[in-house]
Amino acid sequence: MISNLKAKSLYWLYNILLVMYWASLIPVLIYRLVKEEGFYQRIKQSIGYLPADLKQKIANRQAIWIHAASVGEIVAASPIVREIRRDHPEEILIVSVVTATGFRMAHQIIDSADGILYFPLDLPYFTNRILNIVKPKVIVLVETEIWPNFLRIAAHKHIPVMMMNGRISVRSAKRYRIITFFTRRVLSTIRVFCMQSRIDADYIISIGAAAEKVVITGNTKYDQTYGIVTAEEKKKLLREFGFPDNPYPIMIAGSTHKGENGAVYKAFSRVRENFPEARLIIAPRYVYQADIIHDEGLRYGISMAKRSDMQKGKLPSGPYDGILLDTIGELGRVYSLGDLIFVGGSLVRVGGHNILEPAAHGKPIVVGPNMFNFVEIFELLSSRGACVMVQNETEFIATCIDILTDRKRADRMKASCLSVVSENQGATARNLQELQRLLSDLQLWR
Repeated sequence: MISNLKAKSLYWLYNILLVMYWASLIPVLIYRLVKEEGFYQRIKQSIGYLPADLKQKIANRQAIWIHAASVGEIVAASPIVREIRRDHPEEILIVSVVTATGFRMAHQIIDSADGILYFPLDLPYFTNRILNIVKPKVIVLVETEIWPNFLRIAAHKHIPVMMMNGRISVRSAKRYRIITFFTRRVLSTIRVFCMQSRIDADYIISIGAAAEKVVITGNTKYDQTYGIVTAEEKKKLLREFGFPDNPYPIMIAGSTHKGENGAVYKAFSRVRENFPEARLIIAPRYVYQADIIHDEGLRYGISMAKRSDMQKGKLPSGPYDGILLDTIGELGRVYSLGDLIFVGGSLVRVGGHNILEPAAHGKPIVVGPNMFNFVEIFELLSSRGACVMVQNETEFIATCIDILTDRKRADRMKASCLSVVSENQGATARNLQELQRLLSDLQLWR
């Protein structure tokens, strides 16, 4: 009884804080409504007003609703949506996102969904409104999207919810444990948790999930098709970047954060001493930082051209050493060009980013000491010699030079990457088996 009162009180507190948060953003929202193209439609969808054509398409159809918050979750959701569509072509599939970058990414890599929409604000009225419109037969949360009101109202409407490709970071697990009596109540509304690894399974149980509901299915990102880039497609990318036909080496720094680009520029300067034809590609985690990163490069004598400018026909006025990939959705394929990949968020204390994308292309990977958000994947790749962790900038520079000058070492790393990815594919099928079991138990498949 006391536990229930605590949970109800926390729901009230959560809603009050959420209302206060959105109220504090009113000036920012008004500014974005005026200045940002497409923001009005985003807000409309977030408060439960869907486009008329989508409402007509899903009317009385009980869609399968797949929720993937942003870019990383969309990448994980892509093979899931693809396989559901293949096995059940008659079903209506809805994909929801939280961020604008996730929305754009979903339109680029998920072509088998019947609709892509913005997730509702997690307030009771808006959540109830959109659930009444969509009337989903089942809701699939990709990775770890825990929205208390959404889950509570879905449970009241007897809509089954499952988690696919579940993952919880160390930081999130620590935060959730502070309110375990609340998260246990929230997580009790989810029927099954398909987690990426034993570590993720232990974390979800530690914050309140029932152990009998948790299964380990692997990571669906191993099943993503970004590793398939033809030789002709690579040549096309090289031409678009203005690179020679066979430049060596191409050094790629993906998902970099503030505090990492200087180390990348220093390493590239040293690489260029050994390889004058070397080229550099930097894909910042936040594309709005591109101008800052460009100016930083000039201080090291390195000139970078912005990919977004090239796509608009604004070609560089002089020679340049590399590309700033300030676009959304291209990095997974651009990795195919690299001879050495650094994955950012790891030299600074962010926790790292997805190292499966370069691994799928069979590329030598270097990361910094902070990979706590991807512990299991890193340990697997590093144990096979496919990924190297460095402790500081000095070690990073030395390791980059060593891999690029030691072709045999690079070849061993490439082969190990491809082996690890090949051996771990099949997570999508295991996740979908759990979905099929859930729907079969509920006798919802027609």
